[in-house]
Order: sequence, then C-alpha cells, then structure tokens
Amino acid sequence: MFGRFRRRSEGAPSRLFVGLGNPGPRHARNRHNLGFMAIDAIAARWRAEAWRRRFRGEIAEADLDGRRTLLMKPGTFMNESGRAVAEAVRFYKLPLERLVVFHDELDLAPGKVRVKLGGGTAGHNGLRSLAACLGSSDFRRVRIGIGHPGDRERVVPWVLSDFAEADASWLEPLLEAIAEAAPLLAAGDDAGFMNRVALLSRKAAEGAVRSGR
Repeated sequence: MFGRFRRRSEGAPSRLFVGLGNPGPRHARNRHNLGFMAIDAIAARWRAEAWRRRFRGEIAEADLDGRRTLLMKPGTFMNESGRAVAEAVRFYKLPLERLVVFHDELDLAPGKVRVKLGGGTAGHNGLRSLAACLGSSDFRRVRIGIGHPGDRERVVPWVLSDFAEADASWLEPLLEAIAEAAPLLAAGDDAGFMNRVALLSRKAAEGAVRSGR
C-alpha cells in the first residue's frame, strides 16, 4: 500500500486541502474542529485513499473530478498547525495559491461559507500559525461560519465546546454540500463553489422540513 501511495504521489498535487482542528477524540466534535470535519467529508465523498501519517499530520489523496488533490489534517494542536502544513508545502514546492485551508469562522453566521484569498488572521490561532510558518498569508481560506457567542470572554469555551444537537439540522447538510462541491474549489472556481454549497444546503434544509426531520 505504501509503495502504491508513493507512485501515485510523484510530483506536486493539483491542490493541497488542509482542515484545521485539534487532534484527538476529545476535540472531534468541537466547533473549532469544523475544518477537520469538512476534510473528512470530502475524503468520504470522493473515496480518498486511506489516511496515513506524514508531515506531522495525516494525509490522503483524492481524485476530485480528475484533479489530484492532497487532503491533510495536521497532527499538531491548532496553534502549531503551520509547522505541519509548511512541511507539506515545501516538500511539494507548492505556490501558496494552491493551498486551500478550511476553518471555523466566528464572524459568519452558522452554516454560511465564504472563500477568501489572503488577508488577516482575525485572531484565529490556526491561521496565525500558518501565516508565521509560511511567511505569508496569501493562501485561500474556506471560512465556515459557527456564529459568535456575543461576548469576547465566551469565545474560547464556545469554539472548544461541541456543536449542539440542534446544529445537526444545518451542519450535516452543509458538510455534504462542501464535499459535493469540492471539485469546483479544486478547479479554482471559488464563486461556483460558494454558489453550489449554498444551493445544495438550501435544498437539503427544505427537504428536511418537508420530511418533518
């Protein structure tokens, strides 16, 4: 299996998709782990190869409609995510515009998704670590809204707590929509990706209402 992976991985991937989160089962359903959840959903939808340890994290390769994409979950904690990602970027000599980072976003309403190239880190420890280790913040981000608790003092417990049961009504359809639309993101069609995610999420929500779920 390892030999097959090495043969398939010769040369740089089309894109490196990175999910941000904290490792370990205790954090698995935290709001701060939404990036991991998105990457796991993409891996499942596109039948990525088995996860394996590399670059201080876990990686898996997926074919997104003909574009070889490397999926990654850093094995470091959030505030050191950049160490793992920088190793992969340097190994493949990837230009930063081919790095796509999925992360939770306080400043977006729950379930909203926006794609952004570059910009500040807005206090997000994972983004701050990436910018420091890469020497630049000129990478693409998929900002996935979790909403703000309304008080700065409540931010840390908010992001480090699990999603509520009621959140399942929008969270699961959203993750499925992100996974379904991922090839558009791999092709560099950010606007098409956002539109597709919004459309799929809305259809899923309407279907849930009709079925009484």
